[in-house]
Amino acid sequence: MRFSTFHLFHRPEGQSFRDVYDYHLELIELAEELGFHGVRLAEHHFRDYGVVPNLFPVLAHAAARTSRIRLGTGIVVLPLHNPIHVAEEAAMVDLLSDGRLELGIGRGYQSVEFEGFGIDLAEARDRFNEALEVILGLWTNETFQYEGKFYKTGPDVTLVPRPLQSPHPPVHVAAVSPETVTMYAERGLPILADPAATFRKVVRAAETWREISPVPGDLVVARSVYVAPTLEQAREDQARFESMFDRSRIFNERSAPIDSRTGKAAQGFEYYQDRYLKGGSLTNEFRWEQLEVIGDPERVIDQIGVLRDAGFSELLCDFGSTRPIPLDEMKRVMRFFASEVMPAFQEAAR
Repeated sequence: MRFSTFHLFHRPEGQSFRDVYDYHLELIELAEELGFHGVRLAEHHFRDYGVVPNLFPVLAHAAARTSRIRLGTGIVVLPLHNPIHVAEEAAMVDLLSDGRLELGIGRGYQSVEFEGFGIDLAEARDRFNEALEVILGLWTNETFQYEGKFYKTGPDVTLVPRPLQSPHPPVHVAAVSPETVTMYAERGLPILADPAATFRKVVRAAETWREISPVPGDLVVARSVYVAPTLEQAREDQARFESMFDRSRIFNERSAPIDSRTGKAAQGFEYYQDRYLKGGSLTNEFRWEQLEVIGDPERVIDQIGVLRDAGFSELLCDFGSTRPIPLDEMKRVMRFFASEVMPAFQEAAR
């Protein structure tokens, strides 16, 4: 099992945008120092929920401040981009980082973002699938031409520059619903499983992918992660973290995949009906038992073992991206996880 860190770049009240960038870039440097496999950054628009609208400039900056750690997206919301630009920018970051890019992609879900771009959320899956064809086509062909419903290229387009990794950087598709997992497993495209899905759902997603995929692949699962010296301390800290912010600022109608014309889940998002609306009222017990990797080192190691045994090879650790945790405290959280949990899996891999 490999371990990476997730960076939402959420902006708490009272912080400047520059404060947020400096905070996470310092944590990215620490992640490399502690031996994490990689980092992944989230794209969001129009809200303080995440203040990186374009991931590639930040990853290029992080490449200059690090030397070994893998640099990933988690995720690029493809329907909001011209896929030719994504292929070009990703290739450039792959070169600048000496082949360290990991491309996580997805169709997105937040209604406020699609409305802001003037794009119908019901088109998200079809736009995503077309964009994916364009990116992979440009990366794997000397010249490429495409014409679809939403995107088209000119004749005989040549990508410049080309990625350093061959045939291209690793690609992971955000997926957890049975329909989506099956769709990309049939193509052998590895998944990145959602942190808002329960343990049961992500385990089932991994099992489904491995049953269907014609080729092996490294699957990634994202989880909220917290480890404390004792179970009692972990529970106390969980309650303290929850008291720090209003979850309804994050999980609400603006973030839910709602069609504003009907007030119901947009076409293609039926699996997520009410999911994000309910997120504002999750109990600590539900999060403890079904959602988060949390506890003392022994409990956390056991939970990660369940994910590994299900078929995941990488845990994307969200150590508190929506919590206004001071930098020094966040560093202590990451250091404790690296010293008390990661060695158990490093020893097992030898």
